[in-house]
Amino acid sequence: MNYTKKVLIVDDHPLIAQATADLVRGLENVQVIGIAGTGAGCLELIGSELPDVVLLDFHLPDRLGDELASEIKEKHPSVHIIIFTGVDISELYTHFIRIGVSGILSKESSPEVIKLMVSAVLHGQTLLPQDYFRRIRFSQDPEEAQPLTEDEVHLMTMVIAGATNEQIARDIQMSKRSVDNYLRRIYDKFGVRSRAQAVDRFLQLQQKTKLR
Repeated sequence: MNYTKKVLIVDDHPLIAQATADLVRGLENVQVIGIAGTGAGCLELIGSELPDVVLLDFHLPDRLGDELASEIKEKHPSVHIIIFTGVDISELYTHFIRIGVSGILSKESSPEVIKLMVSAVLHGQTLLPQDYFRRIRFSQDPEEAQPLTEDEVHLMTMVIAGATNEQIARDIQMSKRSVDNYLRRIYDKFGVRSRAQAVDRFLQLQQKTKLR
């Protein structure tokens, strides 16, 4: 027996949200249970409707996609999340995979690709851009770690000096949430899970650079 699968669209651009909903409604045995324009609205609809799939915009007025995705997976592990974004977040793919996201999709994708992604996720599969698929590495040593940006190097220098996230946020005039996000991305680039491991990996890389 085929059961109807429920999909929630989360996007603060009404025209994009409605167009996406119309596309998804064209899939067999799929029901769009609602459209949310904020992270708060998304969580409210998930709590009441428990969709099978959430098409989640990366930039919302009140939340970033990775923060919201983490909260959704923590509260509702069975919900599949497809990050739907208009910006290049290829450097964050590993970060999103660790969170438990089921797919990442560009808003520039064709209608066929959007429907393919939703269908694939509902069938326990996913789609990856070919250029990213070719760059996937499943093991990472210090020499293979993704290079840090200039801002990330500056942040790690402050971490090594013993600054807390709150102190870093004050010094660089950024919100603590943004600092937390920067650190999570650095952890993902290094393939580590803690602040101490990130410091150790950063120092290893600096030492290797000096020896070359």
